[in-house]
Amino acid sequence: MRGEQHLFAVSSAMIEQVLRLKPDALAEISAHGAVDFQGHTYPLHQLPHLIGVARTASEPHPYDSILLVRSGTHRIALHVDELIRNQEIVIKNIGAQLSRVGWISGATVLADGKIVLIINPVQLAQSAQPGYAHAEPARPAVAVPRALVVMVVDDSLTVRKVTGRLLEREGYRVVTAKDGVDALEQMEAARPDVMLVDIEMPRMDGFDLARNIRDNPTTSTVPIIMISSRSA
Repeated sequence: MRGEQHLFAVSSAMIEQVLRLKPDALAEISAHGAVDFQGHTYPLHQLPHLIGVARTASEPHPYDSILLVRSGTHRIALHVDELIRNQEIVIKNIGAQLSRVGWISGATVLADGKIVLIINPVQLAQSAQPGYAHAEPARPAVAVPRALVVMVVDDSLTVRKVTGRLLEREGYRVVTAKDGVDALEQMEAARPDVMLVDIEMPRMDGFDLARNIRDNPTTSTVPIIMISSRSA
């Protein structure tokens, strides 16, 4: 999806519905300031406003796109300039600096080499709330909690995708690794808050990975949840 000339990605697991609205319907929703859908109210936000860029004239479209997004128990309606397509991507580690930005979930590289940030629009809207209160009496800013980072380590692509979508839907930020070696390499850049680790993996299994994590003073306290279908 686009916000002006900026391209962003959003996890499909967070999107409950995509609305394609004609200008009259969009104007009505904008005047109301929210979207009511299936018994829930989604406060309306403009993506360019949230990322801090001015909306400029763009090519007219017969329809406008609004994403109804949920993260944990929070919901918003996000008006984007253009919804491009749905596609599978490989999530890249964003490093220590950007990992402190709670609404950035990761990054990916498209086929044309363009780097695209993966964002959590709900947390982005929450982080922007103090700026929306400029016309109201001054009040203490409310701290927005940082999304907990969960690393899913499993050699099964299906397990990584399904588990990641479930966690993202509940408001966690997810990074994935295909085995123990991949996990240790990623942990050099950023330490997760908790790890879900498979036992049987190539190159380095879950037990060896756990030993390496516990033997390293900088990662020794990271909680590890072992996953296995083996009853033994």
